[in-house]
This record gives sequence, structure tokens and C-alpha cells, in this order.
Amino acid sequence: MSAAPQELENNASRYASDAIRFDSQGARGMAIAHYQQAIDALTKLIGLYPGSKLNPIYKDRCQSYHNRITLLQNGSRLEPAVDSGSSAQEQKASIQRQEDENDFEKLIMHEKPNITWDEVIGLDDAKSALRESIIYPTKRPDLFPLGWPKGMLLYGPPGTGKTMLAAATASEMDGSFINVDASAMMSKWLGEAEKNVSKVFRVARKYAEREGKPVILFVDEVDSLLGSRNSEVGGEVRTKNQFLTEMDGVNGKGHNLMLYVIGATNKPWTLDWPFLRRFQKRIYVALPNLQARISLFEQYTSDLHTDSSIRPQELARLFDGYSASDIRDVCQGAQLKTVHELFESPEYRDPVEGEELQKPRDLTLDDFHQMASRRKPSVSQEMVMAHHRWSEEFLAL
Repeated sequence: MSAAPQELENNASRYASDAIRFDSQGARGMAIAHYQQAIDALTKLIGLYPGSKLNPIYKDRCQSYHNRITLLQNGSRLEPAVDSGSSAQEQKASIQRQEDENDFEKLIMHEKPNITWDEVIGLDDAKSALRESIIYPTKRPDLFPLGWPKGMLLYGPPGTGKTMLAAATASEMDGSFINVDASAMMSKWLGEAEKNVSKVFRVARKYAEREGKPVILFVDEVDSLLGSRNSEVGGEVRTKNQFLTEMDGVNGKGHNLMLYVIGATNKPWTLDWPFLRRFQKRIYVALPNLQARISLFEQYTSDLHTDSSIRPQELARLFDGYSASDIRDVCQGAQLKTVHELFESPEYRDPVEGEELQKPRDLTLDDFHQMASRRKPSVSQEMVMAHHRWSEEFLAL
């Protein structure tokens, strides 16, 4: 985070801390004023950086401060966050720690994935490797006297289905899926990333122990946490060391805990060997082959109105080298083209109640040829070759 947004966020935190202190002391007017200053700082931050991933967190903070102002204006008193014998400074620190923990958990998505293996088209080698490392030990741990891999690295070009693989695995084993955006962790808490690595593993262990079910900790863009840099500051070194420590705990003394760490990266060559060694399974998630592309086109065109010229086999050959997400975008783009034509047609009129809706024309093979000329693959051949070279040296299915 650059200096300007960091300063605004620091100001907001300072105003909120002062507001909490005044609130706990019963200084209602001062508390209201400082809560409002915190809201103003966060509102300015949201306005300056409308695309920030952290804006939902800032908006939640603003809402909670607004709510507290309303309560204070109506004569409410603050419920102490710690024992009444604690000092005001201890109360403020406890409240602030709780607020930081809540903000941190908002960057972690806890969900039961609604994705099945059938929805992950192709990628049979990757699915097989995940099954034998996670699904089988979950169902029959007695068959693994030497243990099983707890760390897996999914790598490959963007848009090939790495996140879907991890989510489908969690769904298959009836476990929890904790999705962590590593780049957001790094930018949100500048200089404190190593503490947050510890926090995220602590949260994962808590879920695994409390639920008694397997937990997948999915770290997307893991290279943003562990990638090599030309010059590293102390915080980055500490972050890497903390991750190594936590992974050792998962692979070693935490062997009885059904906690798995799956990292995903588009740039595996940026990861240092000590980290690769912790990911015992290194699984290449490749671009879809011909059969997978046929299945993808069958899946996506099944919901579209197409004419007899559309054949998934021909489309699959036409879009060789496209990723799974590229193919979805191609089908979506072709459909949008026919919708655009419908709205721009002189015969089009807005629907009247009881009247049959006008529909776009059927998609033709020519529409897809036009999409192929306008939309190139998002993955270059150079990137594919780079992944192949890396796989020859480090692949560990």
C-alpha cells in the first residue's frame, strides 16, 4: 500500500482507538466526534481507491461506527470488552485486537464449495493426484501408516481451473474450504505479513479441531507471499520463515490433524526450493487438451441457442491453445453479439405484458470464427513452454 492510503488508514485507526477510549470513559461527545473522524477518513480512502479489495471492510467499519454514534446519541453506554477492573488502555488494546481479528477474518472466505468433480472438465492427472493425497486418507487413514502429503502446489497458466480443483476436492471430502488472497494479506497489513501468516494457520487449525472434519487452506497467488525478490526487507524474510514454520507444523507434529495446504501459482519458478520441498505434491494444471475443449464447448453451448452448424469438435479444434476460462469467455462473447444485434434491430421493441418475448437469432459457426479473430488466447506459447521446462525439473505428482 502506498504512503497516502496507509496514512489515511492509520488516521482512521487512531481516531477509532481514541473514540473507543472516550466511549469507555463515558465521554460521549468526544467519542461521537472521533467516530465521525474515523468515518470521514475511511470514506475518503474509499473514494480515492474505488477498486480496492479492502473497501468492503472499510464500509463495514463505517457502518459499525455509524451504529455506535446512533446508540450514543440515544444515551447508550459501552459494554466493557474486558473485566471491569482492567485499565482503559487495556480495554482499548483488547477492543482494537478484536477489531483487527475481525477484519482479518473478512479476508478469508469460509464456504462449503458447491462444485463437483464433474464440473471440473479434464485435468484427470491433477484430480487423481488430489484424490490419492486428500480424499483417500480422509476415508481410510489406516491405510497410510507413513502419513500422506499435507502440502500441495497447483501450478500452471492462468484460467486453467486451479481454484476449482481445490474447491471440488473440499466438496468431495465434505470438508471446509478456507480461501486466502495472499496479495490482499500483504497489502492490507504492510510490515505485519508474518503475523498474518500465523493467524491464517491458527484459524485453519481452529476450524479443523472444532468441526472434526478435513480443512483445505487454499492460498491463492502463493508466490506473492513466497516468491523470490531481488532485494528483500526484514519483514519479507520473516514472512517466509513464518510460513516455513507453519508448514513444518502441518507436515510434522500436526500429522493427526486433517489440515491441508494447497497453494496456487501461475509463476512456480519464483518459489525458492525450501518452500517447494514443503509442497510434497506439485501438480501441473495444464491447458485443456482436445477432448477437454470438446467437453467445455458441450457444457457452455448447452445453455445457448445454436444452429446445426455448431459442432463442439470443430470448435475445440478452432480454439486450440485457449484456457478453460477463455472458452467460457468466447461462448459468452458470441452470445452477447447476438443480444446486441437484437437490441439494435429496427424491429425490436420493449416487451409488453402478455406478449411473447423477442429472442436473439441462433448462434452460428461464423459467430465463433469472428470471436476467434477478435479474441486471442490469454496464455502465450512462451508461458506454456516455461511451465513445461519447470515441470521437467520439479513436477511431483
